[in-house]
Amino acid sequence: MKKNLLFFTSTRADFGKLEPLAIAARDSGFDVSFFVTGMHMLEQYGMTKVEVQRVQGVRVHEFLNQRSADGQDIILAKTIMGFSDFCIENKPDLVIIHGDRVEALACGLVCATNYIRSVHIEGGEVSGTIDESFRHCNSKLANYHFVSSQDSKKRVLSLGESEDSIYVIGSPELDYHLQASGVTLANVKSHYQIVFEDFGVVIFHPVTSEVHTIGDQALSLFAELVASNKSYVVIAPNNDPGANDIRKVMNNLPSDRFHILPSMRFSHFSELMRNASALIGNSSAGVREAPFIGISSIDIGTRQTNRASAKSITHSSAYDRSTIKKFISEAWGKHYDREYTFGKGSAAELFVKILKEEKFWSTSLQKVFVEKNSSTAK
Repeated sequence: MKKNLLFFTSTRADFGKLEPLAIAARDSGFDVSFFVTGMHMLEQYGMTKVEVQRVQGVRVHEFLNQRSADGQDIILAKTIMGFSDFCIENKPDLVIIHGDRVEALACGLVCATNYIRSVHIEGGEVSGTIDESFRHCNSKLANYHFVSSQDSKKRVLSLGESEDSIYVIGSPELDYHLQASGVTLANVKSHYQIVFEDFGVVIFHPVTSEVHTIGDQALSLFAELVASNKSYVVIAPNNDPGANDIRKVMNNLPSDRFHILPSMRFSHFSELMRNASALIGNSSAGVREAPFIGISSIDIGTRQTNRASAKSITHSSAYDRSTIKKFISEAWGKHYDREYTFGKGSAAELFVKILKEEKFWSTSLQKVFVEKNSSTAK
């Protein structure tokens, strides 16, 4: 019998990473399905569940796990209940979880307590916020770790995980950026009604530990962008606490130079990034995808603290308007050699190759803490 792989997705961002893995698994003969929840199900975030529904040859289960006023603890509880019921009925052979969202933590908990094999994608990374804590928790809960870099592997090892359970495959979304997007820039502009010839892309998310200042941070950042007299395509923030404060600032931006979108299809976003003059904000796209594509980016605030460094990346506080101004003046439109820190765009190929090995499926579900030895510690 072919193995049943269940991909758990709660945001437009993690779906962009999971989709190439799911397609490669489907094409290799695995039975593939998606459990769709979180932001995907919310109209104000673009109802991105439709993107999952567009994937052919897979099954999709949808679960609404939150109301607009729910805190992360409530979302965690609701997701655990809904996903647990699903697993009891469907009994997946392997669950693939990505990253650091509270929904991903719920998925990891359900898998661990029910002894369902699980893979954690992109564990072992640092970012300096509550997301990092969730990410490390997911690494401890998962049976296998598909990480993006050797540095990430070292961090997962330091958590006491077995080296045999860790595979370096790179960041899956880079698979998309390496190949042709399948659409033209003209297609993207027409579909999303973008009229700018020269533009930057802005993605600024809330930081849950800075919820009381995130509105002021957004005000400072966007004030400098307004002063730059450049044009920007702005992707709306995720649904973490503080998002409404950012939206209030965005709603007052001049519409002739700021085009705001709730979300984008990943292929369209990839093509847009390739043609952008800069990426600005605190999304992981600015420290992982932009360097791979070769465009300049400025990482704002603490959300991606210590996650990556490259010649193309500038780091700045949202309040440091002089640094932001200098970046726009000097780095706008610059191009760089491709950065391979987070992979070479072959994650899906490596993912499937590993899953086809018999030893992968014979690993014990009883986890043990592996003490660091002298060779591991180096």
